[in-house]
This record gives sequence, structure tokens and C-alpha cells, in this order.
Amino acid sequence: MQTSFEYSFPRYLEAKKSVDDRALNRQVWEILAKQLRTLSDRKPIRVLEIGAGIGSMIERILEWNLIRRASYSALDSLVENADAAFPRLSQWAARHNMSILTKAAYQWQLADANQKKKIDIQYLNEDLFAFIQRQDGEQKWDLLLAHAFLDLVDIPSTLPLLKNLLSSEGSFYFSLNFDGATIFEPAIDPAFDSLVETLYHRSMDERLIQGKASGDSQAGRHLFRNLEQAGLTITGAGASDWVVFPANGAYPYDEAYFLHFIVHTLHQELRNHPELEAHRFEAWISKRRQQIEAAELVYIAHQLDFVGKLSPDKNQC
Repeated sequence: MQTSFEYSFPRYLEAKKSVDDRALNRQVWEILAKQLRTLSDRKPIRVLEIGAGIGSMIERILEWNLIRRASYSALDSLVENADAAFPRLSQWAARHNMSILTKAAYQWQLADANQKKKIDIQYLNEDLFAFIQRQDGEQKWDLLLAHAFLDLVDIPSTLPLLKNLLSSEGSFYFSLNFDGATIFEPAIDPAFDSLVETLYHRSMDERLIQGKASGDSQAGRHLFRNLEQAGLTITGAGASDWVVFPANGAYPYDEAYFLHFIVHTLHQELRNHPELEAHRFEAWISKRRQQIEAAELVYIAHQLDFVGKLSPDKNQC
């Protein structure tokens, strides 16, 4: 019998943490770590994360020892993500012998007992473009993060705006940029499977938000050109594919929920598509859900990670 789900975006973000941890390209991460070591005399490192969600990247930065001390601005337009961040970070802190203190509304400090690790966090519930307009170049950051975010915007017009947020010695880390492959196994009907994938990717390319193009199903490969054109130099790049599969008859962690959310997202996007026979598509979605419940579904999405800096002739003061 199929499990009934309430689809919660903050829970989806929680469920995908383990998927992301496996996917992120560790060679690219190490290049970023090396670049940040050149800023070791600057305490704390100034970090801006775009699309910060529920704080998973903050946890990862501390778990993987990327940064020990930082002033961290976490930008996200969804208030439910900001509201979920504090209780989640509190639970994480308790498991890692750290404390979290409230300094003001949406302002917290994560620290260990001897203050060797300390991050001052300011959660900003705001649209990216409204934030950039409000900043008007007043503040610069040493590290700019965008995790599973850039493929949701018009990249060529957005990157120049992001470049202006970086300090002259700053680094960018743009991770999990979707790049044109959504794979479900086992196959149900190869031809129909391919049609669903094609239409899903097309929906990304045709996405409009407030009348503006806001997506790219091949964002990863296009970023090589887009970053250069924006005056940003790539110092490292590599694949960061999502790969979710069952082991010993079950999915690890909360990854069954992650898969249900992915199938639900695809269903919501294509349920009324004129090129899909409605009854056939509903049967396809139902079968995918059954495969998750039976721990049979394998899901793969191809993505790319990038790390880099301002191009030498584009440095800002």
C-alpha cells in the first residue's frame, strides 16, 4: 500500500542533505579550501550564501572543516526555510558539541566551547534581486555560495550581479548545477520514459518568473562560457551527480522522501501537458511511486560544481 505524503519543502531540503553530501565533488571542494586558506589572516571570513535553505551548507562547512570562523549571511526568499533553520541548527549543534545562541531575530551564533569554531549567522528573508538592489555595492564578501540554485535563474544576466558582491580576493563556489540528465531505473516504457524526461527538461528551459526567463536544463555545461563572460575565472570544476539507490532493501536516511518529492515535482510540472496522455502519465507516476515504496527505484541527476575567483583584469577594490 502506498504511503501518504505531505510535501514539505523544508523536509525535502533535510532529506537531500545526505544525497548532496555524496554528490558534491570533493576535488572541487579541496580547491575551494586551498583558496580560502589564503584569507586566513582575515577573521572572520565574510560569507554570503544565496538560496541558503534550512542551513545545511552551514553544517557542512563546519563538519568538513572548510571554515572555522565566519560572518555568514544566509539569503533565502522562503520564510518557512528561515523558520526551519534555527531548530535544525540547534539539533545539529547539540550532536556536535556546539552551542547556538540567539542574538536577535534571525541572527544566531554557532560556537564550540573554546570558540575555535564560531560562525555568526544572519538569515535574510529576501529575494536575491531585491537584496542586490538594496545593497547597491555597499558590502563585499570573501566567499559567495550558490548551492543547487543557479539553474533556477537566468544565468547570463545574474552572474554579473553576483560578481559585484565579491571582494577583490574573494572566491565563488557554485555547486549542484543541473546539466541535462534525469534518469529513473528500472525503465517502464523506454520511449515514454524519454518523452517525460524531454518535456521535464523543456519545462526548465521555458520557466518564467515575473515574466523573466528563469531556468536552464543544461546550466552546468553553459556555466563554463557564462562564468568567463561575466569576468569570473574557474579554478576547478567537476561532476556532482545525485545518485540514489536502495541497499539491503531500503533507502538510507530519509532518501525515500527525497525521491517521492522529486517524482511529485515532476508530476506537478507535467500533469496537464498537452503532449502527454493524461491517463498514461498518471499510471507512470503511480508506478514510480510504487517503485520507491518497494525500494526498487534508482534515480540519477547529472550536475556540475564550480569554484573560482574574479578574473585578474576584473578585480574590484
